[in-house]
Amino acid sequence: MSFPLRWSSAAILSAGLLLAAAAQAQPAAEPGVTATEIKIGQTAPFSGPVSVVATVVRASAAYIEKINAAGGVGGRKITLISLDDGYAPPKTVEQTRKLVEGDGVFLMFSSVGTPTNAAVQKYLNAKGIPQLFVQSGAARWNDPKTYPWSIAGLPDYDSEARAYAKYLLANKPAARIGVLYQNDDLGRDYLKGLKAGLGDHAAQMIVAEQTYEITDPTVDSQIINLRRAGADTLFSFALQRTTAQAVRKVAETGWHPLFFVPLVSNSIHTVLTPAGLDNAKGLMSAAVYKDPSDPRWQNDADYLEWLAWMKQYYPNGNVSEQLNVAGYTFAQLLVEVLRRCDGNFTRENVMRQATHLDHLKLPMLLPGITVRTQPDDYRLYRQFQLQRFDGQRWVLEGTPVGG
Repeated sequence: MSFPLRWSSAAILSAGLLLAAAAQAQPAAEPGVTATEIKIGQTAPFSGPVSVVATVVRASAAYIEKINAAGGVGGRKITLISLDDGYAPPKTVEQTRKLVEGDGVFLMFSSVGTPTNAAVQKYLNAKGIPQLFVQSGAARWNDPKTYPWSIAGLPDYDSEARAYAKYLLANKPAARIGVLYQNDDLGRDYLKGLKAGLGDHAAQMIVAEQTYEITDPTVDSQIINLRRAGADTLFSFALQRTTAQAVRKVAETGWHPLFFVPLVSNSIHTVLTPAGLDNAKGLMSAAVYKDPSDPRWQNDADYLEWLAWMKQYYPNGNVSEQLNVAGYTFAQLLVEVLRRCDGNFTRENVMRQATHLDHLKLPMLLPGITVRTQPDDYRLYRQFQLQRFDGQRWVLEGTPVGG
């Protein structure tokens, strides 16, 4: 014999309170996160003047494919949606809004470029969406008070330039410096770091400065002007295509300055080979990654693991290209942060983990180089390895130096 189930008003109230408490104990599901998926977004220049950099995001996607094949992170597969912005800020805004408001991504990961990411920084921070490991080293990505949701993936330009200044003061204190720099945050941050590193010597040592726009067809006239100014030391704070042009033009004019190029533009495959390896001989730069074209790593276990990954997951990628090491490392950083979330996939927890990396050693970082972030200092790298190009490969000089 069955009886109808009856609830007293007190029992109903008690059950309701228990359900409410249970709901409060569980964090609300974030956009882009389900029981089986973590959806992340990215913009990159698959077309346009710096499309060569797209190999970085392809390498990151290939590493994520490897992680997903092993079960993902905490049982969730990572879905990476990469959209082309052509390195044009208005397009970046359009594509980022699509990713956030249309695709509902959990976070933005390793989008490319300083001006492009700057165009969406306020938008993402206003919405509390992590702008994680931006492919830029501009100072604006280390401003936790103003932009707590934005963090760089590249070594910061200011610290790198300070390392060059430290080297010059120790090895060529009477240098007459000419500077070519991109007329945006990238170029200005490098120049600012160089001057800060030189300190009171900057006004005397820097004899000429020349700017260029990313859309300029060449920098021939700027190089000629810097030579005419009597510079015997040259800094090219420029992206890949322009750096290659500058190296070629310096060689064509018969000029032989001590020539520094930035870490972001020292790839043998995409910069120095187009410029002419003989023309690039003697260049100085900085590094944080192992160079896959350097025979010193041929028996290194971490390099061999990277090489095996390239052959399996990115077979069309160039195994001598340093940018593919960068993409691999960016993706490892992402996965490390997601794993440290320990199943608590909130945007706040992502930023908490990303800003508490204590001397993290990643496989393809050079010996002595680690990742270290703090809540009040978002810089990933505090040290750099200086290196000189011998016409075939980069040769490391000394030990890592602080920026």
